[in-house]
Amino acid sequence: MGAPPYLGSISPDPLTHTLNVTSARCVLARGLTAGGDWALRFPAPGRLKVHAVSRGVTWLTVDGDEQPVLLKSGDVVAFSGGLPYVLAADPSVSPQDALALLGASPHLFAHAGDKDVTDVVSIGAHFELNTAGEDLLLRALPPVIHLPRDGAEASALCWLLEQVLREMSSDRPGGNNVTEHLSQLVFAHVLRAYLARSESYPAGWLRALADERIAPALHLMHTDPARPWQLAELARAAAMSRSAFAGAFTSVAGVPPLTYLHQWRMRLAEQALLQEDTPVSELALSLGYASESAFSHAFKRETGVAPKRFRDAARVPRDRDEVERAVAAAFRRVYQPGGEHSSNR
Repeated sequence: MGAPPYLGSISPDPLTHTLNVTSARCVLARGLTAGGDWALRFPAPGRLKVHAVSRGVTWLTVDGDEQPVLLKSGDVVAFSGGLPYVLAADPSVSPQDALALLGASPHLFAHAGDKDVTDVVSIGAHFELNTAGEDLLLRALPPVIHLPRDGAEASALCWLLEQVLREMSSDRPGGNNVTEHLSQLVFAHVLRAYLARSESYPAGWLRALADERIAPALHLMHTDPARPWQLAELARAAAMSRSAFAGAFTSVAGVPPLTYLHQWRMRLAEQALLQEDTPVSELALSLGYASESAFSHAFKRETGVAPKRFRDAARVPRDRDEVERAVAAAFRRVYQPGGEHSSNR
């Protein structure tokens, strides 16, 4: 049996397959200018946040780190959501509440410090992932990833954030669709930057995706998750004995190969239940389960709720999405050129 229809065309690598089920989307993008002596304290984002310095230099101090990091023009920082932090012209400056400043500003680019001086220009964007994306990838990322401007991904991320801000602050045709694709690209570049690092990762999904030894087996499971893969088949694809493959896979992924396959099927099931109206019986067969009851039992054991209840609960986020779309529309009316609060800054 081939890949389930909701997966679309077969993608060339496991990371692409994984990105396809995360549904990354930008829920907020704002610009920040600053000058003189200034400092802003940001709360823990609670979700993926990417911050790019377009001009100037800024000191970053993350809670728990004694040593501030100097961010230069072209640098990018990705926050996985768990820690508060401070951006400042000087680490010794007492910070003000960033959310209060942003909330009070009527401009697309809020300004901190001396209102007559602009030394720094930056863009920050918050990205939301679905349950599968948070489980698979976001929780596996470190709290902070600093991407220097001379790295392979920083320049692309700076450009992408500029485009995200432009799309979210205008009412251009197809803006929602463009923003969704840009959000996926932002997340992909963040993951690429992390996976390219030489240091060892903790056992888990990200380390598995970066490990060339087990990549052929991962490709098989991601491409055809409905197939009843046997350990011997997967080991043969990785050119290892069964015992060597099982040991290598478990040490890298944190779980045995067939447990990984089961978890991947559950992530695909979550995506389908959240985004589509595919009957549960049809979904069960497309994922390799002999019956709807077998699939429902496996899904409930994994998530704590039955598939139909999981789908019903997804109606609440959909309602929230409608609210967010309404807020975004109002935001565009205010901030687009010629709008109520359009800025000449």
